[in-house]
Amino acid sequence: MGKKPVKNEVWQGTLALMILKTLQGLGPLHGYGVARRIEQTSGDRLVLNYGTIYPALLKLEQEGYIASEWGVSENNRKAKFYKLTAAGKRQVAREQREWQETTDIIARFFEPGGETL
Repeated sequence: MGKKPVKNEVWQGTLALMILKTLQGLGPLHGYGVARRIEQTSGDRLVLNYGTIYPALLKLEQEGYIASEWGVSENNRKAKFYKLTAAGKRQVAREQREWQETTDIIARFFEPGGETL
């Protein structure tokens, strides 16, 4: 009998970057589509609900990193579609650099002898 994969909560501070990267890669999406794509990209190890995704989308819109407009979803329902703005593209690049620097630093602690640096 196989083990059931554990669904994890999204790490603090990473949801915004996941949303921005998803919109950068796929173009305009509605909130439900963004959430499902993030779950798929995580290999279904993350779970996002409405109480998680929509406040994050609203905050990103208020910060000017994404813009929204009403449209029709694939199942003919009215939905708000989100897209990356120019400021959002700059923010993705900035956060990507910062994330890489952070992971490079943390990785040093897992190298042999790294904890004694």
